[in-house]
Amino acid sequence: MTPLRTLHLAALCVLAAFNPSHAADTTAAQQLAHWGAQAGSPGNADKGKVFFTTRHGGEWSCASCHGTPPTAQGKHASTGKTIAPLAPAFNPKAFTDTAKVDKWFRRNCNDVLSRECTAVEKADVLAYLNALKP
Repeated sequence: MTPLRTLHLAALCVLAAFNPSHAADTTAAQQLAHWGAQAGSPGNADKGKVFFTTRHGGEWSCASCHGTPPTAQGKHASTGKTIAPLAPAFNPKAFTDTAKVDKWFRRNCNDVLSRECTAVEKADVLAYLNALKP
């Protein structure tokens, strides 16, 4: 390889490393497997549906913003901002970025539960969302 070609390849690698758009590093199925392993049991779609649609002592449920079922565009309950469909079969980008999954579980669980969701709750919700098909 010529020195110039090596330099070009190195420059491309540097650009790729600092590119703000991230390639998918996970899938919804991998997220379900991860949280199921953390919980010590696989997610339960029926329990996930109940969890998703229930207010847990607060003003909101997950469905307040994401809809029931979460297969179409949602709308944030207080800001009105549109939200892409949450079910992976209806949104191929759903649950494909681990950092975003962790961030939004933390934020949304705090909004709905006033605490972080447990691994069991996350596995159940993911089982429910992954079970939704067109």
